[in-house]
Amino acid sequence: MKVGFRQGHLQDQLRPNWDGTGPRPLNWTAWYPASDAAVEHERLLGPPSDPWFSIGLMAPDAPLLVTPHRYPVVLLSHGTGGSALDLGWLGRRLAQRGFVAIGVNHHGNTLAEPYRAEGFLCWWERARDLTVLVDQIAQHGEFADRLDIDRVFVAGYSLGGCAAAALLGAITEHSRFQRTDSSRDFARGVPEFPDLADHLPGLLARSPIFRESWARMSQSYRDARFKAALMLAPGRGLLGFNEASLAAIDRPSRTIVGGADPTLPASRWLHACLRVGTLDVLAPEVGHYVFHPEATEVGRRAAPDTCADGLGVNRAAVHDRVVAAANELFRAR
Repeated sequence: MKVGFRQGHLQDQLRPNWDGTGPRPLNWTAWYPASDAAVEHERLLGPPSDPWFSIGLMAPDAPLLVTPHRYPVVLLSHGTGGSALDLGWLGRRLAQRGFVAIGVNHHGNTLAEPYRAEGFLCWWERARDLTVLVDQIAQHGEFADRLDIDRVFVAGYSLGGCAAAALLGAITEHSRFQRTDSSRDFARGVPEFPDLADHLPGLLARSPIFRESWARMSQSYRDARFKAALMLAPGRGLLGFNEASLAAIDRPSRTIVGGADPTLPASRWLHACLRVGTLDVLAPEVGHYVFHPEATEVGRRAAPDTCADGLGVNRAAVHDRVVAAANELFRAR
């Protein structure tokens, strides 16, 4: 099946952007079954002259394949500081299997725009991004009336995995960037924002937009339309979840994580808390960045930490295994 590729821009009128100069942006990317006449091209990521990644063949702005049925939809949430395109390998493979996959660049926490401490600290806004995206994209534009709202799913990588859990009902009790007596895993920052915790006191003092979001930390972001969640190496932010909220989740999930991934203990803890969930631990050589797109030789030389895998690890084969698991999880619903 040929794969179409389309990007667009929406807004959440009920939440401001971090500057307070307008609505929160929802810049999205979609992969979908395309018409047989579509012309596919390889999509590369990175500098045009020396791209680091390939996310495969796709047809820009191709017409959606016309069928008598509506398409099941999978919402995608990228990792910390990444973008929807980082999960293009997953979106493309899901589209080949008859899904419409749609990712969003999470405002302030995406390389598609300048990083903002607010976007890294208030990660629960990600779950709301996906809820609003479903509301809007199913009613307006290219996919209006073509999506099956009775078959909506979510897949997230790293911090995106935490957003996926939140949509099933996980509630954040505390932030790992705020030292408290109940913090399980305090951290001053992340590689993309090493001094993140240092920004918290000033933002609480100066920014009403940030304070309002921070006050929403422990709200429920459960959206009953999401029938199942795929979590790829979910980030350690999940250790801030309330255990009772995890135990109350009644929707199935599947967590996939590498045996060499430093987030593996957090995934094991999550699995122990969930009543309905499966944990797949990949080979001992598989690390955290295997869920990035397949890397070019240029990428492997320039950024071996994120582009190169352990000895014997075949990134494309891991991706195929993930998509087979996703297809099994979502088709069963």
